[in-house]
Amino acid sequence: MNTQIEPRVASDAPELKIVPRRHLGRWAGAAVVVFLLVWLGISFSRAQIDWPTVQEYLTVPVLIQGIGVAIILTVVAMVIGVALGVVTAIMRLSKNPVVSGVAWLYIWVFRGTPVYLQLLMWFNLALIFPYIGIPGVFQGRMIDLLTPFVAASIGLGLNQGAYTSEVVRGGILSVDEGQTEAAQAIGMTRLQAMRKIVLPQAMRVIIPPLGNEVIGMLKTTSLASAIGVSEILSEAQHIYYVNNRIMELLIVCAIWYLGAVSLLSIGQFYLERFFAKGSSSKQLPLTPLQHLKKFFGTNRKAIR
Repeated sequence: MNTQIEPRVASDAPELKIVPRRHLGRWAGAAVVVFLLVWLGISFSRAQIDWPTVQEYLTVPVLIQGIGVAIILTVVAMVIGVALGVVTAIMRLSKNPVVSGVAWLYIWVFRGTPVYLQLLMWFNLALIFPYIGIPGVFQGRMIDLLTPFVAASIGLGLNQGAYTSEVVRGGILSVDEGQTEAAQAIGMTRLQAMRKIVLPQAMRVIIPPLGNEVIGMLKTTSLASAIGVSEILSEAQHIYYVNNRIMELLIVCAIWYLGAVSLLSIGQFYLERFFAKGSSSKQLPLTPLQHLKKFFGTNRKAIR
């Protein structure tokens, strides 16, 4: 006898109501942020800040020249720092104990002392070496050659090299050792493998922290005023010592620094995007221009 058992339908079962999850922490955090923004807005509106003065000094040539000096000093110091960082990172990874020991000593000294102290020591180097050059061939006074800008460039560059070397070393170690072994198996030297195989792959790891170092260097250049470099903050101080518009001039400096950092951040984005090509299966992030094209292109299709 064939007996079919029909599935039992629970028609009398109560219907379950789907209740969306309540993100109480998210709402609380948003409320705190809104409260802080309102408080800041009210505080700035009640503060005695002469905003027309801020607008007036945004285009003062001496301050524009000051931010230009800060940017140039950043570029020079980072070129020195990156060159030293790559060389020192390769030296740290060397199997020669003398070479790796010298690299470690350099990193230990320049990371272990304040940047401010290093700038002062470089600026006063003429106290130890009054003259530089080869006697009878070329000899000049150190105080004439080591100008404030040169001293700041050397001091900031050497300090940056110590930090950049650790960034580069971390990027090199992120590449599989088999890449170097395969390169040496086809006849490449270790340096050739490093230059053609390892470093190009390590760049995607190096660029993000190195971009942060560039932005940090731009702000660190304000310390160069201690040895007489006329960057934007020192020029602003010279002005507000006379007109007593302290907060207005500091706001102008903040606006210029934010603008410069924004440009550097855009450059960092495109560099990261360039070196990320072919290194991951993930789709590359859209650029701001591509976002605009996608947005307006979608609108045109919808209108048609």
